[in-house]
Amino acid sequence: MGIKNTLLLIAGSLSLFLGILGILLPILPTTPFLLLSATCYLKSSKKLYLWLINHKILGLYIKSYIEYKAISIGAKVISIFTLWAVISSSIIFFVDIIHLKLFLLFIAISVTIYILNIKTLTSDMRIDIEGQRNF
Repeated sequence: MGIKNTLLLIAGSLSLFLGILGILLPILPTTPFLLLSATCYLKSSKKLYLWLINHKILGLYIKSYIEYKAISIGAKVISIFTLWAVISSSIIFFVDIIHLKLFLLFIAISVTIYILNIKTLTSDMRIDIEGQRNF
């Protein structure tokens, strides 16, 4: 295995970790990190690429975005709820500087608008994606 493949595997694995973390922390964007992982794996390890895009949970993020530029309503709700819970608690309990509070509020509003403007994955889209054995 060459240096290029090793670096792509490391980058793919790091972005996969960040993508999975993004499922739990809405400040991190899940889908872009998973798309980067898929790209890195495609160029370095066909086996990891196929594993990722055919993964029961992670593959759905990638396929729904590639095919429909959409995310599920559940992902939107969880992301927005978690975002506002974290930002609100930070503003109320941890941040004393008004400029930083306003900046955090701006981030929360901007990310919420961004998430709401992404197309919502419909049940028909999901059935189509889940019905595909190999992408």
